[in-house]
Amino acid sequence: MSTLLFHPPRYTAFIMPKASKLKLMPLPHSDETPGQRLARIRRERGFTQIELAEKTGMVQTLVSDYERGKLRLNAMILRFATALEVSTDALLQPAGPVESKKPSRKVLRRLEQIESLPSAQQSALLRTIDTFLEGAAARAARRA
Repeated sequence: MSTLLFHPPRYTAFIMPKASKLKLMPLPHSDETPGQRLARIRRERGFTQIELAEKTGMVQTLVSDYERGKLRLNAMILRFATALEVSTDALLQPAGPVESKKPSRKVLRRLEQIESLPSAQQSALLRTIDTFLEGAAARAARRA
């Protein structure tokens, strides 16, 4: 009867990884972390953490953990980008504020409230808004 002997491989020394030869383009520097960008874009879009959590299928505490950097953004970035209707680059790249092409949810909520008013009240409110906007534009023109 023969006994099985364990023979270790001939080369058992620790292999050091080689330095990468890839020439990667440096990312622009930003003081804003991906989590902070997520929080800023969420606020710009008019979402609460709870609303974003519902829209992405997670709980609010996870959204908070991502925003505070307690959890690192990974594949969840796609869910956040889809929910906020921005590209993943907008969340990952330190490119500054995202230009919103849609009104924020705060504005949309107010528009829905205005549309539910009787037409006479809608007209009065819209005239008030128009007067305010004209005055704001005139003040801005005088400052410039």
